Amino acid sequence: MVKISAGLLMYRWNHTDFELLLCHPSGPLYEHKDNGYWGIPKGQVEANETILEAAFREFSEETGLQVTAHELIPLGRIMERKGKAVYAWAFEGECNTSLPVQSNLFEMEWPPRSGKLQSFPEVDRLAFYTPDKAFCKIEQVQKQFIERLEKQLNVGKPFKAAL
Repeated sequence: MVKISAGLLMYRWNHTDFELLLCHPSGPLYEHKDNGYWGIPKGQVEANETILEAAFREFSEETGLQVTAHELIPLGRIMERKGKAVYAWAFEGECNTSLPVQSNLFEMEWPPRSGKLQSFPEVDRLAFYTPDKAFCKIEQVQKQFIERLEKQLNVGKPFKAAL
C-alpha cells in the first residue's frame, strides 16, 4: 500500500519578487544540514481525513500558522524515493519568519542506542526564498512543486526572459 502525504506551499509577492515559504526539519540529524533538506510543510494523511484536510492540518502543525486560504492552486502529486505519494497545493499568504516556529514535537532515541527518548520540534526554521534560492534549499523531488507553481503563475524563467 502506498503511503500518502499532503502539504501546502505558501508563496508571496515581495515588491516585484516572487517568494516561497520553506521549512527546515529540526532535530539532531538535521542540525548542520541546509541545502537539499528544506521542504514544504507536509505529512501523512490520517485514515479519518481527506488529502486536502491533511494538507491544512500538517501545515498548521509544522508551522504553527492557521491557514484560511481561499484560492488553492493544485500542484499535483510527486513520488518520493521510498514510494510515498505527496500531494500539494499552493496559496498566497504572509507570515513573519523572524518569530520562533511553533511546530509540533516528535520523539526519537537520542543519543543513538542510549535508550533515552527526547522530544524535538518537527520544524526549527521557516524562510521565504526566491525560486532560484528555493531550488538550492528544497529536497530534490519537491523541486517539481516549485516548477509547477511557476508555470501556473507564469513567473518562471520563460516569463523573465520575455521582459
